[in-house]
Amino acid sequence: MRRRLTTLSLCLLVLATPGIAHAAIEPETKVALDTLWVLLTAFLVFFMNAGFALVESGLCRAKNAVNILAKNFIVFAASSLAFWAVGFALMFGDGSGFIGLTGWALHGADNSPAMADAYQGVFSSLNWTGVPLYAKFFFQLVFAGTAATIVSGAVAERIKFGSFIVFSFILVGLIYPIGGHWAWGGGWLSKLTVPFADFAGSTVVHSIGGWAALAGVIVLGPRIGKFAADGTAKAIPGHNMTSATLGALILWLGWFGFNPGSTMAVDPNAIALVALNTNMAAAAGALSSTVAAWLALGKPDLSMIINGTLAGLVAITAPCAFVGVGSSIIIGCAAGVLVVYAVLFFDRVKIDDPVGALSVHLVNGAFGTLCVGLFASDGGLFFGGGFAKTMTQLIGIGAVGALTFPLSLAAWTLLKTTMGIRVSKAEEIEGLDTGEHGMEAYGGFVMNPAEMRSEIV
Repeated sequence: MRRRLTTLSLCLLVLATPGIAHAAIEPETKVALDTLWVLLTAFLVFFMNAGFALVESGLCRAKNAVNILAKNFIVFAASSLAFWAVGFALMFGDGSGFIGLTGWALHGADNSPAMADAYQGVFSSLNWTGVPLYAKFFFQLVFAGTAATIVSGAVAERIKFGSFIVFSFILVGLIYPIGGHWAWGGGWLSKLTVPFADFAGSTVVHSIGGWAALAGVIVLGPRIGKFAADGTAKAIPGHNMTSATLGALILWLGWFGFNPGSTMAVDPNAIALVALNTNMAAAAGALSSTVAAWLALGKPDLSMIINGTLAGLVAITAPCAFVGVGSSIIIGCAAGVLVVYAVLFFDRVKIDDPVGALSVHLVNGAFGTLCVGLFASDGGLFFGGGFAKTMTQLIGIGAVGALTFPLSLAAWTLLKTTMGIRVSKAEEIEGLDTGEHGMEAYGGFVMNPAEMRSEIV
């Protein structure tokens, strides 16, 4: 017990003392400290599931709240099994530059040292090769689960529950790990002359989830009543903005595990820089989206403010370890504006995304990844580094999109032709809570009259 307390005390000391030398810590103690940090931040990322559940259910209608909550609950269970059985091996196993081929169900050698090499290039003191395999797996699992959760919001209010579960297995077990291998598992993107850089997953997590969601939305089609006969989009307001706001704050908190945890070692300077950049980008995104919504819509729409904050977080996820604080504020500001006009764009082209997931995760995932090439203090275009890093980032964005979107489109189409992916018109009008789950989120309460009128088609 005393030894455990000593280890925890040392961890707190290292985090609180930026000048402490890692060389002064015994190797065994450093492994314990790094493991504790990796797991604590993974727990924060896991808690983001609660944030996604609250945001998505709050921004959708009350009659679909149970369905959305159930999807957000079950998706991590599906992700856990899929990533354990095949996903981790495909992502980090020994193999080729395109796919891993060893380590199924976590059996065999520890197939993650390639990732340590990539991160040693960022901060010389970082090396997570000593962290136990199970800790590495769990940290990567919560990221994989996040990618699958992104899909849930975009396909909300009309997808069959069973079909969503099956697609989650496909995404986390097959599609996500291949793209992840290219960037993080020693694949070809990490071996370019100027290596592709995505510190915590703007592309690997958020864009992959966004591309998969876009394919699903296209195959599903829009919700009943979303678009008028002339093609103009109708507003379908969320039923609980309190829930959505609380969820966004939980996500903001969880991102302090998502980004700083990706140091994957207790390095005070690295953690402090990443945490501050993460926060400043989120704050800038919240404010810039407020202004953009005010100008574009005439009112400071709360849903846009929420999505602007999340857009800032997504955009800073790739460059958070490579840029200065001033750059993080610029990135967040741009992301907040970008997300507002992306939402309006998708409405204009009749892509129905109930919660703005495509605008937040796909659009700003790509933007944030590009920002590494533009704003990196070492080699960024705006800091005298030339075009090489920017071109590499564009290659990575394009390659991952070219992989994820067609595979996702094929998976959704296969599911549509076999088990079906969309509920009936009658069930969609009545609400998926009753049709899919046989219960209501708010038993005894009558549906809002305005919501009832919106269902008359």
